[in-house]
Amino acid sequence: MGNIVNRVFDSSGPEGKVRGTPQQIIDKYSQLARDASLANDRVAAENFQQHAEHYTRMLGEAQREMEAKREQQEAQQQAQRERQQAQHRERQAAAADAPAQPDVPMPGLEEQPDVGPVVEPTPSAETGLVETPENKPAPKQRRPRSRKPRAPEAVTEGVIEAPAEAAPAAEPASPAQDSGDTSTAAE
Repeated sequence: MGNIVNRVFDSSGPEGKVRGTPQQIIDKYSQLARDASLANDRVAAENFQQHAEHYTRMLGEAQREMEAKREQQEAQQQAQRERQQAQHRERQAAAADAPAQPDVPMPGLEEQPDVGPVVEPTPSAETGLVETPENKPAPKQRRPRSRKPRAPEAVTEGVIEAPAEAAPAAEPASPAQDSGDTSTAAE
C-alpha cells in the first residue's frame, strides 16, 4: 500500500471530489457531516460520516502497519546488538582463558646492528656532568656567499670584448696642463 499517511487521495463523495491526505479528507467529511446535521439533512450527514469512517479505517490500518514495521526493525536491531555483545564477551573470555604464549619474535623484527659509531660521553670539568649529544649545541650552518654582480660585457658589431682590466689611477691634473702647456704634460 505504500505510505498512505502522506499520500494524496481524490475522494468522490456525494458533494463532489475531496482531495488531500487521509487525515485532511477525514476532517473535510466530518465538517460536511456537521454542516448537514445542522441543516437537518440526516441522510447526507450519515453519508459524510460513512466516507469519513472509511478514511479513518484506512489511516488506522496504515498506522498499525507502520508501527509493526518499526517494532520489527527495533527487535532486529536489539537482536543484532545482543549478538555483538555476546561475541565480544566470548572473545574476552577466550583471551582470558588462552594460555600465555612465549614471546616469539616476529619475522623482520630481529635485532638490528648499531649503525653509528659509539661515542663515549666525557664529563664536563665545570659541572661534573656528562655531555650527551642532545645537550651539545647544533653545529652552525654556513650561509652561501653572495656574489657580486658582473659588469655586462661590451658588444661591438657582433664581437664580444672582454671587460677591461682595472687601469692605474690617473694622476691629478697639474696647473700647467690646465693652462694648455703641452710641454710639461709630455714630461
